[in-house]
Amino acid sequence: MRNAWRAWQELSGLLLPVACAGCGRPRTELCTACGAALHGAPARLVRPSPRPPGLPAVYAAAPYENAVRAVLLAHKERGALGLAGALGRALAGCVRAGAGWPGDAGPLLLVPVPSARSSTAARGHDPVRRIAAAAARDLRRTGLPAQVLPLLRQRRAVADQSGLGARQRRANLAGALELTAGGGRLLRHELLRHGLLRHGLLRLGRVILVDDLLTTGSTLAEAARAVGEAGGVGRESSVHGVCRAAVVAASPTAFEINRN
Repeated sequence: MRNAWRAWQELSGLLLPVACAGCGRPRTELCTACGAALHGAPARLVRPSPRPPGLPAVYAAAPYENAVRAVLLAHKERGALGLAGALGRALAGCVRAGAGWPGDAGPLLLVPVPSARSSTAARGHDPVRRIAAAAARDLRRTGLPAQVLPLLRQRRAVADQSGLGARQRRANLAGALELTAGGGRLLRHELLRHGLLRHGLLRLGRVILVDDLLTTGSTLAEAARAVGEAGGVGRESSVHGVCRAAVVAASPTAFEINRN
């Protein structure tokens, strides 16, 4: 059933009249102006306030407003799957900014933040994982080895985050994520295979947590904890900047705080 729904979503995008997801301009899924708003500027280091403990350095492509907000919602909630390429391109730029460019330092391991199973089932797809896959393809096309490692899952149900403040979100997500069965072994295998784990320490910036949106940073902080602890790397690796994070968009205030 899920595959049939996904096929219908992709087919409908070809057969039905399309309009720009960002501004509504007809006969294009994403116009030039809205594409530029999404990935036309260099990625920026962003920081929510207050910054949750354990949050790694986070790079974002654009503020979550106007056309960028509309494009993300169209892909995430309305199944505009054709937008994954543009969103992946934006995310890839953030991954590059967080990891640096050295191609001899081993591949980038992109770890997507998981959605709840119920949300994935309702949408018919996993938007963050889809964008991460598009980002990895973009990175490889430009000569930077990258692969997606979907290592994380929700350990328990969490309350709807909308309407919660920063402190409430931290409490809501505390201990909510864990590595999948065998995820810890897979992560350590990939780190050791590519020479990214030496003397118990990760090489700087090679594990990148990826998500579509940063608001308070609580989700990424929890993801960093889960990868660091359950992966056998140790919490200190994520807290002290070895693990990085990349998102398509961040709240406008996260951009403003870092600008000042």
